Amino acid sequence: MGTRKKGLEFAKHITEIITKSTGFENQLNKVKILGGGDGTCCAELKVDQDHVNVSNYLHTGYIVTLVDMITTYALMSKPCHPGVSVDISVNFLKGAKLGDDIIIEANLAKAGKNLAVIDCTLKNKKDDSVIAKGTQLKYVNFE
Repeated sequence: MGTRKKGLEFAKHITEIITKSTGFENQLNKVKILGGGDGTCCAELKVDQDHVNVSNYLHTGYIVTLVDMITTYALMSKPCHPGVSVDISVNFLKGAKLGDDIIIEANLAKAGKNLAVIDCTLKNKKDDSVIAKGTQLKYVNFE
């Protein structure tokens, strides 16, 4: 299967998970999954009123949620059960304002028998400036 087709199928699958969710994944209902597969996931978000703090900047808690979920989706593109978070860290480098378009890219950096490290970067689409960088360590069960 070609990489492009695989990425589109992956994006469709993750989008279905988000849109059908009645749980926490529903918080990502305005995130557009652009593609992924083979340990990656790429998404886009237009910063909306639902995502900002009182100063109209993208809320740090929402940034952590994006890192958590998009890295998990990247991991789900490999044949494994993604398990639970062991550790998550995020460095906040620049603010994103209400109305900004951001790109979220996650990549499986390393996978062992029971642990996986997934990196994530959030960038402003207009100037490619880095908003935040995160890493998640997840307990996994590879099939």
